[in-house]
Amino acid sequence: MTRSKSSSTWKKVTESKLFFPFVALAIILLIDLIIIPNFFRITFQQGHLYGNLIDILRNSTPVMAVAIGMTLVIATGGVDLSVGAIMAIVSSVAALLMNPFVLGTTLQAIKNDPNYSYAPFWLVLLLPLIVATICGVWNGLLVAYGKIQPMVATLILMISGRGIAQLITNSQRIQIFYKPFAFIGNGWLILPFSLYIVALLYAISWLVTRRTSIGLFIESVGVNARSSLFSGIDEKKVKLFAYAFCGLCAGIAGLIDTSNISTSDATQLGLNLELDAILAVVIGGTLMGAGGRFSLLASIIGALVMQAVTTSMYAIGVSANSLTAVKGVVVILLILLYSRQVRDFIRKITGQTKLKETKS
Repeated sequence: MTRSKSSSTWKKVTESKLFFPFVALAIILLIDLIIIPNFFRITFQQGHLYGNLIDILRNSTPVMAVAIGMTLVIATGGVDLSVGAIMAIVSSVAALLMNPFVLGTTLQAIKNDPNYSYAPFWLVLLLPLIVATICGVWNGLLVAYGKIQPMVATLILMISGRGIAQLITNSQRIQIFYKPFAFIGNGWLILPFSLYIVALLYAISWLVTRRTSIGLFIESVGVNARSSLFSGIDEKKVKLFAYAFCGLCAGIAGLIDTSNISTSDATQLGLNLELDAILAVVIGGTLMGAGGRFSLLASIIGALVMQAVTTSMYAIGVSANSLTAVKGVVVILLILLYSRQVRDFIRKITGQTKLKETKS
């Protein structure tokens, strides 16, 4: 009886969306433990924690923020390729609000003052997030009401978004010296401050999707949009919400990334980050193109997996030019680990073990 119960518990564990992301992260960290000396060393200096593990947490915050919103979009059966471009737009808007010298609004002597911002701090945060949400609404309108394929609809903003970001700043990089804004990406409260922002975003997202009916509506639309319509669920509004929320999450990631590098860079900021976010969600178990059940926490772990790969490659000595190719190979192995064939194999072993126990 005890063995049968243990087998049932193991089966539940392997069927959890958290199981394979944890396994993938554990495998990467185990390899780091074996081949990279002092990889797990953490030091405490000047009230801050430092180390490779802390770097993984800190550098993964933009991907984690985007992955939270991307999870809801993919759960509806869609995808958002424009999140990197939205980050660039947010970066340009925020930088222009703080330091609009490219428009001749401030004096050169004032723009380098770390205590000076042309717009108040609350507006520097609020307006870019509103712009990001509007971008998400635009994607949602094209997908839900325009009936355009999600990949094509979001590709429009992906291509044009960086051009819009460059138009905002007259194609110039704006350096940011404003200390309160710099604290978003570079501040520390024992742990990196950006980590607390993502934790708050996750908590709010979890409450909205798991303590209200919104999460159920998203999963229902992802599984079968037509049946959801007959059940009284407005498919269009659900998809519009998912894309708008994804835009908001991309805006938060854009603020974190801009604060981290202290520069608005319309050409590079958020570049290819949408791919990391999509892979993080897929590693987290949300089915690409199929939608349905999702786990925000599993997507967060998937983002940690992606950043752990990057940090490990840099620690080994892989060059930045070769990183993409190496990451691609690692991602293929991770996706194979999470494939249905592997899951079925584990279930088969579990079932055989249970059968043998029953016979004995």
